[in-house]
Amino acid sequence: MVVKVYGAPYGNPKRVLACLFEKEVEFETVDIDLFKGEHKQPDFLKLHPFGEVPLIQDGDFILYESRAIIRYYAEKYKNQGTDLLGKTIEEKGLVEQWLEVEAHNFHPAIFKLVINVVIAPLLGNPSDQKVIEESEEKLKKVLDVYEERLSKTKYLAGDFFSLADLSHLAFGHYLVNQTGRGNLVRERKHVSAWWDDISSRPSWKKVLELYNYPM
Repeated sequence: MVVKVYGAPYGNPKRVLACLFEKEVEFETVDIDLFKGEHKQPDFLKLHPFGEVPLIQDGDFILYESRAIIRYYAEKYKNQGTDLLGKTIEEKGLVEQWLEVEAHNFHPAIFKLVINVVIAPLLGNPSDQKVIEESEEKLKKVLDVYEERLSKTKYLAGDFFSLADLSHLAFGHYLVNQTGRGNLVRERKHVSAWWDDISSRPSWKKVLELYNYPM
């Protein structure tokens, strides 16, 4: 049965799609328009009680939270497509470590930056300059840590592409292409090379082509 991915052509759902392409899993998308509030409608809330995206329906199995979903598919299809988990227990531990770093250090800062720089103007809402400045400073500190790490290894968990790298694509794309702050990546030699590498993967190009949409 074909996997159904409920989401929208931006943000966290694209993290899931990149993983499915890497794992060579057939899927179809079900667009949920956040701007129209479709994620808060009763039918969707029956699937996801918190009314957020993405959500996957894999036969009778339903799962939400994008990082849980990519972990699930990386494990379920560990013998096909790209190995995204690592081979040794130490590699797996490092993948989990850097995936957590992305979730708790990189994502909160970039999310607030995107909301204020990209999304607020689309909705006709004012941007919070203080939040923008604070988020930018936090991102600088996170990317300084990445620069040190990537001076020693090609990818975050080692010399292999993993979920830890893949998880940065959706909002890293915003940072480099939509916020006017791509210099935060480009000023860091190893971070810049890493970003060019992971954003050039066929899986990510397919995600962008799927929606033909810059977000």
